[in-house]
Amino acid sequence: MEHNNVEQRIQEFIDKIESKNPHEPEFLQAVKEVAYTVIPFIATRKEYDGMKLLERMAEPERTIIFRVPWVDDSGEIQVNRGFRIQMNSAIGPYKGGIRFHPTVNLSVLKFLAFEQTFKNSLTTLPMGGGKGGADFDPQGKSDMEVMRFCQAFMTELCKHIGPETDVPAGDIGVGAREIGYLFGQYKKIRNEFTGVLTGKGIAYGGSLIRPEATGYGVVYFCEQMLKTVGESIKGKTFVVSGFGNVAWGVIKKVTELGGKVVTISGPDGYVYDKDGIDGEKVDYLLQLRSSGNNRAEDYVKKFPTAEFFAGKRPWEVKCDVAIPAATQNELLLEDAKALVANGVMCVTEAANMPSTLDAINYFLENKVLFSPGKASNAGGVATSGLEMTQNSIRLNWTSEEVDARLKEIMIGIHKACRDYGKEEDGYVNYVKGANIAGFVKVAEAMLAQGVV
Repeated sequence: MEHNNVEQRIQEFIDKIESKNPHEPEFLQAVKEVAYTVIPFIATRKEYDGMKLLERMAEPERTIIFRVPWVDDSGEIQVNRGFRIQMNSAIGPYKGGIRFHPTVNLSVLKFLAFEQTFKNSLTTLPMGGGKGGADFDPQGKSDMEVMRFCQAFMTELCKHIGPETDVPAGDIGVGAREIGYLFGQYKKIRNEFTGVLTGKGIAYGGSLIRPEATGYGVVYFCEQMLKTVGESIKGKTFVVSGFGNVAWGVIKKVTELGGKVVTISGPDGYVYDKDGIDGEKVDYLLQLRSSGNNRAEDYVKKFPTAEFFAGKRPWEVKCDVAIPAATQNELLLEDAKALVANGVMCVTEAANMPSTLDAINYFLENKVLFSPGKASNAGGVATSGLEMTQNSIRLNWTSEEVDARLKEIMIGIHKACRDYGKEEDGYVNYVKGANIAGFVKVAEAMLAQGVV
């Protein structure tokens, strides 16, 4: 098919998506990023012609919005809005996290559910794509308030999920505490003990290394990226944003493999530690997060040789590898330019869509190794899939078994991205590779199941 015709099809597709989803910038950004690489691929495959596969993938199978009334500690009634986006079930039950944060809205959750469909496909595990959450902020709430909110949220959500239908997990604002309260309410209402949620506590069906899994997976993927150019993690300097579970897992695994992480960041700014963040420093990060503290500045109070930069992101720091692990759109075009100017060789996304389209294009133009989150941060949901398996067979694997399976999955994801993303000059376009590899499995399943 001629180039101009493909460009026209891309624009027509984007125009249609924009007209159907106005005022949803995050969702539109995610869909556009996929469209630019997948539509040219579709044009080369006769069996996909006229099947409207991407159009179907961009339309949720089901969008659930509900009221969540609950009572705070002062006896006042509060009302929040809850969501569950059941995006695509072509290859398995809907699977994706629950996010509790004031910024949660339809656009954010649709973008996450759309990305999740591709990410889950890449793992090769039988999981469809979904996402959910509420505009509730757990920060500053008592345990009893969080429990009452979770119980109110699950009272409605339980009507729409199940171990063979939709298996939620945690996300921003939803950790072990929240998963426990949600699971307890589901069990009480449905009178069944099933693997309906992942990220559970070890005592009641959780998987070992789940908290670290996303970060570990990112580093395993990064290791494979560096191998394509004859490099390794050992001796490399890493700049990491965020300091939640994902960043914590990244730091632990990078340090274990001989690299040095020199930054973490929070909403208040970033910390630069020239000596590297390892050992007791990593443990301290975990203590901060466990106490609900997301202020990066407190790290400097504990370790005064480090420097704190208020209100700034860490992308100005010279490094070999950058790993954005905080939130969406945290790495802008000017940040990409600063990283490239400072000689970065690899950018591996650990958060969901942390880089803007302009930043991604700049990395690709400058032949920097760049991996989108849907590929490199799939380790978290992969381990959730392994938790589902353990729940189904009523067995718990050891940490070593889970870690080995996780590494194997990440190597497989990298191979699929490399195979579909390798260009004529040998450069691997991981954006293209991840999008096409993720699309193909879902597309084949959808074709086999008819127009549903």
